[in-house]
Amino acid sequence: MDEKQLIRKVLEGDTSAFGYFVDTYQDMAITIAFRVCGNTQDAEDIVQNAFVKAFHNLHTFRSDSKFSTWFYRIVYNTTITETRAAAYNTEFVDYKQIDTSHSDFDTMEQIEENERKAIVNEVLDKMPGDESVALTLYYLEDNSVKEIALITGLTDANIKVKLYRARKRFADILNLLMKHETV
Repeated sequence: MDEKQLIRKVLEGDTSAFGYFVDTYQDMAITIAFRVCGNTQDAEDIVQNAFVKAFHNLHTFRSDSKFSTWFYRIVYNTTITETRAAAYNTEFVDYKQIDTSHSDFDTMEQIEENERKAIVNEVLDKMPGDESVALTLYYLEDNSVKEIALITGLTDANIKVKLYRARKRFADILNLLMKHETV
């Protein structure tokens, strides 16, 4: 069943069908909120509020964009609204859960992949929230520049500039981290 059919079911009163959207989009929504607010607990609360807003406003969803684009915009705007004047400490969060079941046959590749994810998250945590969100949406969630513009409310040109600056900052921070690790 595709997302448009699930939306129709929810609108017809089958509220349990909304669970699909929670299961599918929760991890990335928390990542987006975390990248803006910098606090895991606050990000989880914000995402919960965003799901409630999405559920109550599902009737306003137009099928001219993807559900994820529409929902991530709600998450982004809710995060901005709820954290506008607050300053938070950052914590490590992995954008996708790493498989915690370890066997004796774990390969070196999986260990290296987990290390890469941790390094990427560490670098993203040190970046300004808007740049971190842009990189996360573009590279980790495979959203286009146009979709990111819809999510954030910025223009395509602003997103391109943010991505350019974010890539440069990411490389600078990564190089700095690598220098400190080799010392």
